[in-house]
Amino acid sequence: MFDPVKPLRVLVSEGSSTSAREAITILGLSGHHVEVCDPSAHCLARFSRFVRKFHRCPGLRSDPAGYLAFVEQLLARGRFDVLLPTHEQGFLFARMRERLEGRVGLALPSFESYRAVHSKAGFSRLLDRLKLPEPPTRIVNSASELRDAVRFPVVVKTSIGTASRGIWFVRNADDLEIALHDLGAGDAFAGEVLVQDLIAGTTEKAQSVFCRGMLIGFHAYRQIAAGVGGGEAIKQSVGRPQVRAHLEKIGAHLGWHGGLSVDFIVPDDGTAPLLIDCNPRLVEPVNAYRAGVDLVGLLLRVSQGETPGVMPDSREGVLTHLAMQALLGCASRGGTRGDIVRECGRVFSGSGPYAGSSEELTPVRLDWLSAVPLMMTAAFLLASPQSAIKLARGGFGDHLLDLASIRRIESDEFG
Repeated sequence: MFDPVKPLRVLVSEGSSTSAREAITILGLSGHHVEVCDPSAHCLARFSRFVRKFHRCPGLRSDPAGYLAFVEQLLARGRFDVLLPTHEQGFLFARMRERLEGRVGLALPSFESYRAVHSKAGFSRLLDRLKLPEPPTRIVNSASELRDAVRFPVVVKTSIGTASRGIWFVRNADDLEIALHDLGAGDAFAGEVLVQDLIAGTTEKAQSVFCRGMLIGFHAYRQIAAGVGGGEAIKQSVGRPQVRAHLEKIGAHLGWHGGLSVDFIVPDDGTAPLLIDCNPRLVEPVNAYRAGVDLVGLLLRVSQGETPGVMPDSREGVLTHLAMQALLGCASRGGTRGDIVRECGRVFSGSGPYAGSSEELTPVRLDWLSAVPLMMTAAFLLASPQSAIKLARGGFGDHLLDLASIRRIESDEFG
């Protein structure tokens, strides 16, 4: 791992996502000065000893111009070395990159490249152009087109969506009607909808850091146990050279600069991995850190204008877990209070499936304040196990974008 010569002053773009919370742990363990801005006074980042200062800001979704002005004011008076976009703030920063460059270290590609992979439809079209593997996919713009495109079983996805939202697994006519009802409740078809064949296999994820089109850091992991909403409760690092090669091709084509992550399916029939989604950022980087690849540290170096050498592959077989996801997953699958208590016992004792695994999201032994959201989650679930889905959905906060805010940022009048 990279051992910094001096601590850096880092402004993290939000504090609500699991990715931001994990990046903060890595930054803190590396000795950096960390400050966070977020519209929520009770975001995950508030419960970390590594955060030196919290700035409550306007919401990215409700007021992207106000959020940008707030960040610019912080940069003007804060003397930050690096601005670290840990979620969809990168879309805004890429759009306004020329205004930010020279004022702070920032690793982002051109707005055109960022936009090409930010939407699921754009990423699917890119894969088609580059002749990279994905499940059979149709892009539709209306309910009638969706009905015509469905060949059961399929996955239906809105083009804009994050944290496993805007996804429906459609196995029969009843599932299709539910998806159509949900899609019709919003403006989903205005942003395009994808219909992908449902492939039997295991969903895995890969993360990378690029420096001006060159891949310099890579890591992949698979899900060992599921949490809630498609998230991972337990992960294990894996080697995926084919996926690394696909990412190299994507990054070179786009001239990518910064973090880039993909989801992919390893089919049960033993055929090659299929790419299914892209996130133009790092996603939950602690498993990579524990496996010997500090992607956050690498991203800081790229943000400061360095050209680091290519990092060696991460170690395979490294286990990590997210206790909050484990408890939410247990409750969401119909777990009783007794089941939740037993799951708590296994998590805290490191027994059963958690043997040999380390905590990613709330590392209490390293950061005692992180016990607060973990204990609150356990208390809520013990009081009402049925509240798991509601708690998970609460993560869709004002730090995320929707179609309306994306259109505002893309408009010629913005900024």
